[in-house]
Amino acid sequence: MFRVAGPSEYLAITGVFIDDVELAKKKLIIPFQKCVRFDISPVNYEFNLNAMSIEKLPFVLPAVFTIGPRINDNESLMLYAKLVARHEKNSRHVRDLVLGVIEGETRTVAASMTMEQIFKGTKQFKEQVFDQVQLELNLFGLFIYNSNIKQLVDVPGHEYFSYLGQKTQMEVANQAKVDVAEAKMKGVIGAKEREGLTIQNAAKVDAESKIMATKRQGEGNKEDIRVKTEVQMFKNQKDAEVEQSNAEWSKKKAMWSQSAKMAEVEAQKAVSIREAALQMEVEKQNALTMTEKLRAQDLSKANIKYDIQVQETNAQLYAKQKAAEAVLFEVQKKAEAQKASADADMYARQRAAEAELFAKKKEAEGMIELAKAQGFYVGNLLKELDGNYNALRDYLMIDRGAFKDIAKLNADAVRGLQPKINIWTGATGNGVGEGGSGGAMKEIAGVYSMLPPLLQTVNDQTGMLPPPWLATLPSDANKN
Repeated sequence: MFRVAGPSEYLAITGVFIDDVELAKKKLIIPFQKCVRFDISPVNYEFNLNAMSIEKLPFVLPAVFTIGPRINDNESLMLYAKLVARHEKNSRHVRDLVLGVIEGETRTVAASMTMEQIFKGTKQFKEQVFDQVQLELNLFGLFIYNSNIKQLVDVPGHEYFSYLGQKTQMEVANQAKVDVAEAKMKGVIGAKEREGLTIQNAAKVDAESKIMATKRQGEGNKEDIRVKTEVQMFKNQKDAEVEQSNAEWSKKKAMWSQSAKMAEVEAQKAVSIREAALQMEVEKQNALTMTEKLRAQDLSKANIKYDIQVQETNAQLYAKQKAAEAVLFEVQKKAEAQKASADADMYARQRAAEAELFAKKKEAEGMIELAKAQGFYVGNLLKELDGNYNALRDYLMIDRGAFKDIAKLNADAVRGLQPKINIWTGATGNGVGEGGSGGAMKEIAGVYSMLPPLLQTVNDQTGMLPPPWLATLPSDANKN
């Protein structure tokens, strides 16, 4: 039979050819297989949970949870199909299961918080409850799609939240009264500040007007004095400087007059004191004027001399700077040349070192190959001689001329002495003049007759014995 699930449904199939449980949207059900259809749409669960804070104050927590199976996780769907799907999602069993988990975790979280923390930190309290409940529901393949904790409610006979709300209302009302009083105070103070600023600004404008009039009058006087001073400068430079000092004195006098008028506007009572002070300043300026007249004669010459000395000093400084720049440029060029030469030398040494390293490397590789070849050669010889090391040693000494070298060294050692020399000869009969097969056999017999004395001499000088297959040395009795 072919079964098809709805948009918000799943099929849970068990039986033959299925190890555990198979979830599908559509499936052909064969004999000895069982199919159960279950709904995966979420359900709203509304509760009024009784909890108690850490101070042992009871309260009621109205909450609404939207819970259903986790549809995007096959493992969670499998758990839901095994543990919960056989019951109706609105059945008392499922409701008691969800309520038990939510009540247990909510009471656990509430018991670790004070009533003040729960009331003011509702968002944090909700998040903690949500996280703890979700951990437990994961064991049943359930997922919290939404959770909403309503306003906390007092348990009959315990009006904590009511009193806390009244306290908050009174605090808000008192704060509002304080804000109104502060606003009124700022308004009164602001009005007084504006009145004071108006009076100050009016007085300031009046004073500035009088100062401006006095300043204009002083500027006119200053212009007259300036014209007179320029005329005097054409006549004589010294007299011009004196007139300039007089002009400065006139300007200062005008400024004092302005200051006196400003002081009269600001405070009428300080006029007499200000006049006395101005009079004292006038006397001081008179003394300064007399002093300036005496110094004016030498001032111009000193200025000209100073300008000439400054120009000469600047010229000398410029010449020294150019010379220093030339020396610096020459030193820089020499340093660059030395650096280039050092780089070239270093590169040449580096290449020579690399070439020497390559040659050493190739020489080592050649020695390694030679050693391998010699080892192979010696190994083959030893194998052909059936592992006889003495025979191998004798063969190598004969092949490489070791006996010849030994004889040469012995000859060099006894050169100039009178050693005992044994001479062997295999010549018998007529020697070379004889021919035929008899002559050849005589030569071979001569070689064999020479071999024993030769081997005896080698044994006396080196202590080495000939191989058994070659010959044996005569005994001591034969020697005697």
